[in-house]
Amino acid sequence: MFTLRRRTKYVGDSSASTKHRHMALPEGAGRAECQVVDPVGLPMPATVTVIDQAGQKAAEGRTDAYGLFTAALPPGDYTMAVVCDGFQPHRVPVRVTEGARTSAGVIDLVAAPLPPTPGQGHWDLDPDHTAIRFIARHIGLAEIHGRFNAFSGSLWIADRMRDSQIEVFIEAGSIATGVPARDKHLRSGDFLNVSAYPYLIFTGGGFVHRGGAHWAVNGVLELHGVSRNVKLDTTYLGLGKGMEGEARAACKAVTELHREDFTLTWQKMLAHRIAAIGATIRIELDIQVVQTTRAGAR
Repeated sequence: MFTLRRRTKYVGDSSASTKHRHMALPEGAGRAECQVVDPVGLPMPATVTVIDQAGQKAAEGRTDAYGLFTAALPPGDYTMAVVCDGFQPHRVPVRVTEGARTSAGVIDLVAAPLPPTPGQGHWDLDPDHTAIRFIARHIGLAEIHGRFNAFSGSLWIADRMRDSQIEVFIEAGSIATGVPARDKHLRSGDFLNVSAYPYLIFTGGGFVHRGGAHWAVNGVLELHGVSRNVKLDTTYLGLGKGMEGEARAACKAVTELHREDFTLTWQKMLAHRIAAIGATIRIELDIQVVQTTRAGAR
């Protein structure tokens, strides 16, 4: 199966070009299409999956700039499943007829309810359920995956979420990539220089809601004696209860650091024009926090 896209203003719009309206179909196939719009009627970038009666994926693709999706399919009954981050998923049946265009119409997506945010007060990072990972490239080829194994941190949730703050301390010497010789080198003066700079420190505030479960957390990272502004692109996963009934909250976050912004250079290799570690390092965080005190505690 394959997906076609038709760039028209609306599904079935008479202004659509004759060429697209009569685009040749594979022998025995029909065409199913829809348009996806947001709650105010504007086209939406969404993923549309066409599922056959056996529950198998028959086609999949993204809507175009006009919110349109079109797929050529064998005749039969299907379900169009539409998903878009921050909106409730939507499913609509469609029957495909050989040689014909069948429209599922305009699909109006409804905003998904926002998950409740953590309650006001003090929350501690749970190291047993938190991971701080990084990905870098080695000599511009294979990726190096590593993590920091020792860290602590706190989150203070304010009355207004945007005024909340976070502080995280990461022990530079806890870096681990699975290769002892490489880890020793990363701790040396060529890279992290952990004897002089034992901690990476992130202090953040300005929690900005980006829609749905997405937030931006702006802050400053102190690394290798240098401080730089950093933005964490964060996906909030919601609230839950621990084994002892304690309140917990979780999120995922990613950011990219430019190694040279923090004066992390490998002088011997650079002298020979060999980029041993890529210029950009991706940081990935899985974070879980536990509430420790109520509102007003710092």
